[in-house]
Amino acid sequence: MGWGVVEITGGQLRLIETGALTTPAGMPQPERLLQLYNGLCAIIERLRPDTAAVEELFFGKNVNTALTVGQARGVALLALAQAGIPVHEYKPLAVKQAVAGYGGADKRQMQEMVRLTLGLTTTPRPDDAADALAIAICHAYTAPNLQRFGLSS
Repeated sequence: MGWGVVEITGGQLRLIETGALTTPAGMPQPERLLQLYNGLCAIIERLRPDTAAVEELFFGKNVNTALTVGQARGVALLALAQAGIPVHEYKPLAVKQAVAGYGGADKRQMQEMVRLTLGLTTTPRPDDAADALAIAICHAYTAPNLQRFGLSS
């Protein structure tokens, strides 16, 4: 589960911190979800974002993947709601349009736009972290009156 926190000051976006929460592949699903929840709660407590943006669930062809992503997304929404953080949801197309200016942008184009937008020397890694930052950037562009953003599943 990728996450990222950015701050906007004077119209400029700045990376605060980013990363990805991972769990061992062999771990039972309930324990994996608990580990994600605890990790996300720790990040929320430490960084104290004012608001959060998450990507709406996209149903692809793989039902098992959609279910797993949906469960992780539910954990993120729960952690954010319990912390009293307002959550804003964006469709993948809206994120691509806001960040790259083109709804058909591929992963590499999105990562490069995240890097350029945040003034980074390298692309954020892992890919899930870059994806989370793209969602945060989308929210920053969509809600310019807010001061601090982050977190995505």
